[in-house]
Amino acid sequence: MRVFFDTNVLAHQYDDSAGDKQRIAREVFLSRAEDAVISTQVMIELHAVLTRRLGVSREAAARVLDTLALEVVPADEHLVRRAADTAAAHQLSIFDALVLEAAAAAGCHELWTEDLADGSILRGVRIVNPFRAD
Repeated sequence: MRVFFDTNVLAHQYDDSAGDKQRIAREVFLSRAEDAVISTQVMIELHAVLTRRLGVSREAAARVLDTLALEVVPADEHLVRRAADTAAAHQLSIFDALVLEAAAAAGCHELWTEDLADGSILRGVRIVNPFRAD
């Protein structure tokens, strides 16, 4: 089953202050990377989080991007237009809608994120929050 990783699933792996989220993010990545997809947006956001919030050098952040051996959905004008429609239809930010549309375009069954409602299904993609406390 194909899954889409949102930025937070990747970023928490590098955040030593994230506690259990770091452990969970690492476990999730290791267990699902073979079937995982990301987008150019996720790559850009990850670089920004690493350099701006976590204090990683630009060179080290670029190396992190180089090591991501995941399928990448490019953001083109068609994807952005669909995201704008989805944002309006579901009251989402354009950024969350763009991630959702990339997941749908890649044929992913699940979008793993902490930014949307766990268990909901949008655009045929089930939202999974791997950090949700049970």
